[in-house]
Amino acid sequence: MRRVEKEFNNILVFATNIKTKAEKDFIGSVLNEGTVIQKWSIDQEDVDCVLRIVSSVLTSVDIIKIINILGFNCKELE
Repeated sequence: MRRVEKEFNNILVFATNIKTKAEKDFIGSVLNEGTVIQKWSIDQEDVDCVLRIVSSVLTSVDIIKIINILGFNCKELE
């Protein structure tokens, strides 16, 4: 019998003010660096411009700091 191991990642969800394609591209250029973020997306159709991040390393505090340093608002959604 083959054993299947699952990798458990944190899915972190935030409200942001990342509204334009240019802003999304800018954030993406930072989020795509390195290997600590497996996947990310921004739903710019949602009123909260929801940012979703999959990472087994970063915490919500880390993400908020990164997005704030880049000049955007970011707060965790529950």
